[in-house]
Amino acid sequence: MGIQTRRERERAERHRLIIDTARELAESQGWDAVTVRRLAERIEYSQPVLYSHFAGKDEIVTAVAEEGIAEMAAWSRAALESAGGEPRAALAAVARSYLEFATARPALYDAMFLMKVNLAFGENASQPLRDAFAVMFAAFSPFAGEHDPETFTEVGWSALHGLATLDRGGRLRPAQRDARVAVLIDQWTR
Repeated sequence: MGIQTRRERERAERHRLIIDTARELAESQGWDAVTVRRLAERIEYSQPVLYSHFAGKDEIVTAVAEEGIAEMAAWSRAALESAGGEPRAALAAVARSYLEFATARPALYDAMFLMKVNLAFGENASQPLRDAFAVMFAAFSPFAGEHDPETFTEVGWSALHGLATLDRGGRLRPAQRDARVAVLIDQWTR
């Protein structure tokens, strides 16, 4: 193994360590606790080393968010496939999976959708974002009717995001979680 290969491998390992440590710190103490200084202390590298990988916290959050979107897409895809091809069951499974993901991974969800990130959404989205949208599209588009299927999917995803955000914030009645999903499924599948 050449010196260049070893350096590239070590750089990739440091990059991964920074992302993993930021995520762990955010999950245990919240995103306010994630600073370049604290990350440098945790991974035992100098701040300039972190800055050689990321320009600052926003770029670190962006890297975490993109990974989270890929994870959410995998959760949603598994839910979609578990429905056995029945469109209404698929939509219900994806909706529940999305809400479960938001609850199970709160810091990750915040990075993905509530914090400042340098991700392009829409037509210029990265592959993980396109993959996540593809799963949502597969679930929502059978019910678009006369509406543009992509717009219908965006509105459906937005409704799920609203439910996730309000529920996580304690602004909705916990006992009605399943009922809210049922109402949305009924409305979307008319």
